[in-house]
Amino acid sequence: MTAREPYERFSHLSRLGWDLHALGIRVSLVVPVTGQPVLEMHSTNGTAIRVTVIRRYCGWVFTWRPWWSRLWRRDTWVLADATNAADIIVAEVNA
Repeated sequence: MTAREPYERFSHLSRLGWDLHALGIRVSLVVPVTGQPVLEMHSTNGTAIRVTVIRRYCGWVFTWRPWWSRLWRRDTWVLADATNAADIIVAEVNA
C-alpha cells in the first residue's frame, strides 16, 4: 500500500457520500483510528449498508456487500470513477 492510498480512499468515499446525500440518502463517513474509512448508508427499509472502496486490477471500485457474500456474488461492485456510481448503488441496495 502506498502512502497516498488512504487519502484516495477518503476522497472517493467523500465524493460518493455527497452524491448519495444529493439523492436524499442518509449517509455517515466513518474514519476509524485504525483501519480503512467506510461510508455507512441507510437504505429505504432502514438497514445500514457499509460501502468500502478497494483497489482492483481495473482501478478503484466501491463494494457494499460483506466479504463472505463476495464468494458467490461477484457483481456487487461499481467503478469509483463512474459518474452514476451513487445511482447504481442505491438501485442495487434497494432492490
